[in-house]
Amino acid sequence: MLETLGSLTASPWIYAVVALSILLDVFLPVLPSGVLVITAAATAAAGAGTSAPVPDVATLLLVAATSSVVGDMAAYRLARRGSVRLDRVVARSRRLTRAHDRLGTALARGGGALVVLARFAPAGRSVVSLGAGRTRRKVREFLPWSVLAGITWAGYSVALGYFGTQWLGATWLGPVVSLIALFAAGSLAAFVIRRPPPPAATPAT
Repeated sequence: MLETLGSLTASPWIYAVVALSILLDVFLPVLPSGVLVITAAATAAAGAGTSAPVPDVATLLLVAATSSVVGDMAAYRLARRGSVRLDRVVARSRRLTRAHDRLGTALARGGGALVVLARFAPAGRSVVSLGAGRTRRKVREFLPWSVLAGITWAGYSVALGYFGTQWLGATWLGPVVSLIALFAAGSLAAFVIRRPPPPAATPAT
């Protein structure tokens, strides 16, 4: 992957590729946006202290976080406006249906941590953004959590790629271990989200 992105690291196009991938993966969760962020950060770590042109870590972090929020809001707005086609997609999706049930009151009650957690789960970002829009949650309820989710996810991904390469070296090992850590976080997030909520306590009589 480092070799594939090598030709892009010498120009600002690396930021455009990362931004576009993150923007679109809310609609196409199969896009490897996390892999791109980690790889770009790993490239930056591998070239640190040399004359080689490398991505700037701070800029990469800003681009990744901003693109994440913009993509979330685009999906949120699309779902909020609604359409017959979208309704059909939602009706066929167990994930989106479950999201509607859980998001009905979660954001309003301060349970927006679900938005942050879902950002790490496979397709979780799509489920939450579309679900929040379709259940017509207010922007002020969703946007702050989307910003926090974008910053958290971007910071985690950039840190994995950068520090993983610095600690393990600029060989294949650093990026591979970083990617495993990213997928592990996604699996854990998915497990937590899928757990049924605890039953409400029965008031004492």
